[in-house]
Amino acid sequence: MDKEAPKRTETKKTVQKKTTAKKGTAAKARSGKKLSGAKKKKKARRILISIRVGLVLLAVFFVILAVIKLVKPSLLTKNYFEVASEEVDDSKPEIDVELLTVNPYSRPGTKTGKITGIVMHYTANPGATAMANRDYFEGLKDSHITKSSSNFIVGLDGEIVQCVPTWEMAYASNERNIDTVSIECCHPDESGVFFDETYQSMVKLCAWLCLKFDLSEKDIIRHYDVTEKICPKYFVEDEKAWENFREDVKKAIKKAK
Repeated sequence: MDKEAPKRTETKKTVQKKTTAKKGTAAKARSGKKLSGAKKKKKARRILISIRVGLVLLAVFFVILAVIKLVKPSLLTKNYFEVASEEVDDSKPEIDVELLTVNPYSRPGTKTGKITGIVMHYTANPGATAMANRDYFEGLKDSHITKSSSNFIVGLDGEIVQCVPTWEMAYASNERNIDTVSIECCHPDESGVFFDETYQSMVKLCAWLCLKFDLSEKDIIRHYDVTEKICPKYFVEDEKAWENFREDVKKAIKKAK
């Protein structure tokens, strides 16, 4: 009887098990490689999709910025700026620029921020001309009586005098001096009612300023709306007249466009 036979049989079985185990390990390795390759492809696809989505969102962002720049450019800045366009140039009324001397009492030289409104005033000086009111402001540098001025004055005959640049603050509207343009309007008597020539120039001036600073008629306010002072008297006492004025400015803006 061959005593070595069982040993050979056991050895053979052991070899077969090892061979089978190696084959199984190799199969798992191949399977693992396949899975790893699939994962890499999925990851690559996800990255590609993310890049495409990012590019689309970036394109949409720039389109929105372009639309805002065309429709409402003032939203893109907090600093002083003016709209440059043919509409602005064509709608500009005739203005007599008679700037005040820089001084602490009527033209401090303080730079404004972004213009967000237009404030209407009346001179409360019946019968006085635009230049007479302008000269009063100029004289404050010597008299030191008070601090007062306005960016523009509209006269009894519709003339428009500019006293302070729109990028500089005038002493007219209290806490709104820094972000508004002020307009003083002359009137013939105590009622504060304006001559038609004055009224028409007020409309033209406001429409031009709205276009220049990307504003609407809703951004035009009265001194009264800032401090509750009865100014302009006519527009405070006759609310309908005030509404009609802003509506006339709205029409002038649309006509200019």
